[in-house]
Amino acid sequence: MEAAYPILAAVGVGSLTMLVGVAGGAFLVMVAQRSAFPVQREGDSGVVPDDAAADASASRRKVPMSRLPPVVQPLRRERLRTMEAVPQDTTDRVNALIDHKKGIAELRVALRIRTIQTVTRWLSGALAVVLLFAAVIANVAVGWSTIALANKIAIPVLILSAGTFLAVRSLERKAKEPYDKTARELKIELEAAEELRLLDAARLELPVPDRQYSYKDSIPAELDGLRRDGRRYRRKHNVSQSVIIVGSLAGTAVSALADTPPPLKYWAMGITFAVGVAAGFTGYYKWRERAFYLQQTADDIERHATAFDLGIYPYDEGEEHLRLAKLAKEIELLRVEQRKREQQLDQPHEGSAEVV
Repeated sequence: MEAAYPILAAVGVGSLTMLVGVAGGAFLVMVAQRSAFPVQREGDSGVVPDDAAADASASRRKVPMSRLPPVVQPLRRERLRTMEAVPQDTTDRVNALIDHKKGIAELRVALRIRTIQTVTRWLSGALAVVLLFAAVIANVAVGWSTIALANKIAIPVLILSAGTFLAVRSLERKAKEPYDKTARELKIELEAAEELRLLDAARLELPVPDRQYSYKDSIPAELDGLRRDGRRYRRKHNVSQSVIIVGSLAGTAVSALADTPPPLKYWAMGITFAVGVAAGFTGYYKWRERAFYLQQTADDIERHATAFDLGIYPYDEGEEHLRLAKLAKEIELLRVEQRKREQQLDQPHEGSAEVV
């Protein structure tokens, strides 16, 4: 029976890990499916207005409205109106671009949810098939009584995996548009919607000062993204260092026992392996350095944005549009510097000093 301890421990740890992953994926799918249905906007009935249909030329009617995705339809109708006459009011032009961005945001949410659903469905189905095949082979070859403990762990995981597969499949069949489409179809529709947005943005011809103000207003979102990525890398680094410190001490303590029983020997081997993996990933991916550079870039961008808002050096002189242009130039330089740092971190250790 002692010889079966490593097998039972490996089966138990692997099954529990897969159980947590499948259950977590199913939970994320259900939460996302409930909280991210597309918002129905006013006037979005899916029918082309009579005036737009009457005024549209034959070239515009080559693509029927019924073939367009539901989220892209309002973008197409808005483009038909803007192609006739470009709005003169800046507010109307900005609102037109905002409508495009709303449609694109809905498509991105749908694509992310469908990707999670697809991955969860394939993983749960594959896990159920593998566990069923392994359980049948193991029980026929070894016997139920010999691996009874492994069966008590594997069978519930098998049932949960099959249930997760059926639940995700049911959610996919009951989903509403655009969530009933595949991830590939949503990706194509997203690319088409982004192309429409670019074409309409060029047609709307927003003035340069408006684009500069829009750029300035996007700085807080940029700061949040940089700091969020920095916190993620810092968290990974702290977890890896904790595994290295605790694992080194635990492995040394277990190995120092004079008469180590067989189960503890396997635990010592697993701890040593975990420490080596954590140390290798920490040295290869350089999470600490990435977090430091991201935080430094965020602090520099925030410093420039605060100086512009307060009207202090170097933004205390000149016209408004000149100061906006200078702010955009400084922030773009910081972004370029951050990208260079990321490229330098991705280079091998031998060639990192040669990267400019």
